[in-house]
Amino acid sequence: MSTPSKKVFAATRLPKNTGVSGWVAMLPPRQAKPRLEGHTTADVVIIGGGFAGLSAARRIMELDPTLHVAVLEAGVIGEAAAGRNSGFIIDLPHEVSSEDYGGDSAAKSREAIETSRTAIALASAVAQEQGWGREIFDPCGRYSVAISEEGDQHLVDYAEGLVKLGEEHQLLNAREIADVTGTNTYTSALFTPGTIMVQPAAYIRGVADSLREPVRVYEETPAVQLENAGRGWLVKTPQGSISTGRIILANNGHAESFGFFTSRLLHVFTFASMTREFDPSRLPGQRKWAATPALPMGTTVRRIQGQRGDRLLVRSRYTYHHNIEASEGTLRRAGVKHDQKYHARFPHLTDIPMEFRWGGAMALTWNSVPAFGEIEPGMFAACGCNGVGATKATANGIAAAELMLGVKSRLTEIFARFDAPKSLPRQPFRTIGAKANLAFREWRAGGE
Repeated sequence: MSTPSKKVFAATRLPKNTGVSGWVAMLPPRQAKPRLEGHTTADVVIIGGGFAGLSAARRIMELDPTLHVAVLEAGVIGEAAAGRNSGFIIDLPHEVSSEDYGGDSAAKSREAIETSRTAIALASAVAQEQGWGREIFDPCGRYSVAISEEGDQHLVDYAEGLVKLGEEHQLLNAREIADVTGTNTYTSALFTPGTIMVQPAAYIRGVADSLREPVRVYEETPAVQLENAGRGWLVKTPQGSISTGRIILANNGHAESFGFFTSRLLHVFTFASMTREFDPSRLPGQRKWAATPALPMGTTVRRIQGQRGDRLLVRSRYTYHHNIEASEGTLRRAGVKHDQKYHARFPHLTDIPMEFRWGGAMALTWNSVPAFGEIEPGMFAACGCNGVGATKATANGIAAAELMLGVKSRLTEIFARFDAPKSLPRQPFRTIGAKANLAFREWRAGGE
């Protein structure tokens, strides 16, 4: 009788963060959970302690609380990509890759909404269970804002689509959105009430800390090698190892670091800057609001209310990095763009400088589908968030947990119909094409 050949998947790189996330800096230092040392066993190993991995762990805990689950986070919980997110858990279709807001069919839009609201339901359940205040989890809705006639028209078109879907919304004119934001920059806005705004680093920490035995979280414990000999998996880390029957790969673009979805993931970074605290009287309007751009690839802005003062967050700029690592030089150049956008919107605050700047990685697929499913016997992927990571990665994690446990749900039904991620062009055409496409989209967004 022949012996099954052993498959080995070794990580070629580990996550690297660029800049200091303001969300993390505003929190007290985290006392990280222990590293994995020595050998242990688990029913399930989840690789990645972000939105996808922690949501998968929560869903497993709900479905079968007897399962021993080990969550491996390469760094400290909240300091990687999830804690670098802008904190929008959005319920309505709005993808980085979308050309416009009204292009999806009604059926696909309704499925996208259902998927997003499944993610929001899990997040809401954790928030209620943990008793979080609005400084962590705020069901306040969001504004899509325009500063041009083209942006205005996009919002009108999107609103027409929402009417057909029966979704609640409100169009605002320039004066009405100025009353919210305290600036006369915006020409119109569209308010939708279903978005949840989170402090992403605090949220991710809180979800991790909500997990109960027999679920264990190991921080500063990167998975460096996955071995399969036909009788389960051996997950190796720098100081230890875990024998397990099942793995959920929830490390987004770094799935490719293990050789999965090769040439099917586009590694794009987006960047954010956050001001130092300022006297709230310096900026009229509401003290807490969140706005995404009317045009894709435009500028996201959040006003964050604090006890000692308020801050503004500006996020824009998208760059492609095939090695899943953005340089400090790229961050500096993004910061120049942020300052320009910030000064254009809030010219009376130019004396309030940015205090924190950071980058965060996303993984996109050419056909905007998740990198999802059983990719090896007993190994399930929940990767490829395609932007809007707080929402889509959460849904990916829930769906992967349900698929792994054989649970049939509307979410697994929707995910089962997704195509596989399309293969990307070969290098160097991939890099050339990705950079050109991102540059064109940013140019098209203009000042938005």
